[in-house]
Amino acid sequence: MTSSPTSHRTSGLIFALAAAAAFATSGPFVKPLLDSGWSPAAAVAVRAGAGGLVLLVPALIALRGRYHLLLSSWKLIVGYAVIAVVGSQVFYFASIQYLPVGVALLIEYTAPILLVLLAWGRSRIAPALLTVAGAVLSVAGLVLVINPSGGGGLHPLGILFAVLAALCLAGYYLIAALPTGELPPVTLVSVGLIGGSVALAAVGATGLVPLAIAFDEVDIAGFGEVPWFAPMAVVVLVATAFAYFASLIGAGRLGSRLASFVGLLEVLFAVLFAWLLLGEVPTLVQALGGALIVAGVVCVRMQRETVLVEPATPDPLPDPAATGVGRE
Repeated sequence: MTSSPTSHRTSGLIFALAAAAAFATSGPFVKPLLDSGWSPAAAVAVRAGAGGLVLLVPALIALRGRYHLLLSSWKLIVGYAVIAVVGSQVFYFASIQYLPVGVALLIEYTAPILLVLLAWGRSRIAPALLTVAGAVLSVAGLVLVINPSGGGGLHPLGILFAVLAALCLAGYYLIAALPTGELPPVTLVSVGLIGGSVALAAVGATGLVPLAIAFDEVDIAGFGEVPWFAPMAVVVLVATAFAYFASLIGAGRLGSRLASFVGLLEVLFAVLFAWLLLGEVPTLVQALGGALIVAGVVCVRMQRETVLVEPATPDPLPDPAATGVGRE
């Protein structure tokens, strides 16, 4: 018995919403670990390595013994591991050491605007009016989020890390737009996560990147003192393995464009979880700025005529959902 198109899309919407909510749990559950002594690189290494191993079985099943695809796609895998796994996550986790989770994520979500500016600079072609409007809205919202009181109340180092995370996310969008050929998306995710974890561990062994892990109990509002592995288990199983799996199904049933719009709800879920678990409540002005950023990104994603990389690129704004790969 086959399901109707309506029920198929409804289930896809449920999976996409679940993926957005799952991805949003990473910041609120990692931040207590960072406060207890974990370094951002260590948190990413453990999360990525364990999450990649959880997804390894379905990744190998999807690969169906075609291991030569890993070798032929090594550039894509390395780019994903370094930029999407290591870069975006390390800088995001570093930023939430100094900024509220919602604020850091909002700054990172300006990545599509960075792609618009890149396209404008490379092609010398002015973007369409809707894209310009979206960029203006997002920049205005960013000003409100970063400097809500007019006195520069947010930590500059946190802002710097969040901007670097946005740059990595923009790079990831470009990588996500590249053709994967026959390499299954879940395989790319699993191998990329494991590769990123191994790379971080190798760099950490040299002392260039601190890999600090604390085994003390951590304090999570509403739960009290819990063992360190409890929040990490949530991050690995919920914010990584389940989130990627749900995003694969959601994108497959909704299509990459609609799934990417649903993915914007990750910001709202992150703010909600940060409020419930960390007691971080955005100000009214910050909430207004966040709404402007999201509205701006929606405008940019609605505009499909602007060229981001090359004049002949048919899909100007690559979506992470196009490859079934989530972001945080």
